[in-house]
Amino acid sequence: MIEKTVKIELDSGLQARPAAYFVQEANRFDSHIFLENDDKKVNAKSIMGLMSLALTKGEEIKLIIEGEDEEEAMEYLTSLVREKV
Repeated sequence: MIEKTVKIELDSGLQARPAAYFVQEANRFDSHIFLENDDKKVNAKSIMGLMSLALTKGEEIKLIIEGEDEEEAMEYLTSLVREKV
């Protein structure tokens, strides 16, 4: 299991289209992937879970990934919140 705190740099945060794209890409990996913000932890492969966080630009999230492809998943998903989708 690996964890990393990441600052969201997308202008629109992780809402609507960027959130849907993030969930779609998270589902490509076999690992279990979670996002944590404040005291709320959600499955990053669930659009409803991700949308419930209402993440905006500048917020910090913790990515928690566990599984065979966790390193690859961490690198890729981290890049999604730091770049324009």
